[in-house]
Amino acid sequence: MRVRALVLTASLCFAWSALHAFQKPFREYPAVEYNDWPLPDDWKQPAEWTFARLMFPGGPLDGYYPRFQGDYHKGLSLWTQDYPKADRLFARAVARLSRIDARSVEQVIDIEDGDDVYNWPFLYAVQAGEWGLTEKQARILRDYLDRGGFFLADDIHGTDEWAECQKRLHFAYPDAQIEDVPDDDALFHTVYDMADRIQVPGQAHVRLGYKNNGRVPGWLGIRDAKKRWAVTIALNSDWGDGWEFADIPQYPEKFSAMAIRMGVNYAVYSMTH
Repeated sequence: MRVRALVLTASLCFAWSALHAFQKPFREYPAVEYNDWPLPDDWKQPAEWTFARLMFPGGPLDGYYPRFQGDYHKGLSLWTQDYPKADRLFARAVARLSRIDARSVEQVIDIEDGDDVYNWPFLYAVQAGEWGLTEKQARILRDYLDRGGFFLADDIHGTDEWAECQKRLHFAYPDAQIEDVPDDDALFHTVYDMADRIQVPGQAHVRLGYKNNGRVPGWLGIRDAKKRWAVTIALNSDWGDGWEFADIPQYPEKFSAMAIRMGVNYAVYSMTH
């Protein structure tokens, strides 16, 4: 048994080394909110899990247009909202609150840049109700998910943004049904039991409690052929702000706690399902 365990450990180490060898190096981009956010001391250290952020073009509801209308591949675009502060604070939380070896810095993903997206099992998109995901990008996203990837779409508020989000997701899943995640699902119980869930408003909407007409939060998703959640959706909530402002006393702790615990559950689910 000890020999088998050693062989398995060696095999896993080899597999991780091979995967890491094909991953593109870390790179920072200009952002709409934060620039020169300090790098952690261990930012060069590889790990088994990385928070990967999807870059994408803005859509017809892009709230940053026309202030930022350059090439989205270069940053300073809609997809950089909350970046990189939210990414790094959340990665730190994953490392502290679970047994996952989480990298301290994020990885920005250009889904059309070769096969790189397949090296990162967890993928996140902010403002997925204002995005302009193209049909080509959606096809690549679908292939990534069919191969076992996991996608979290966040920060979608109100009927117009929800309609735009669904339109783009249907490029990837034209016949799929978007479902409510059941209360007893593993997503809500991998680390934390999240039977009592609350809406997480963005920092600018704390007093009102919601944005646009998005009064009712939703925990939604799309299952793959094996009934695994491939796409997850935080509707009428802003988990990114919950992570981003976790260190700000003026932002209510209950919202950051909810966003972090839900995110940790989803991260662990992505590694175990």
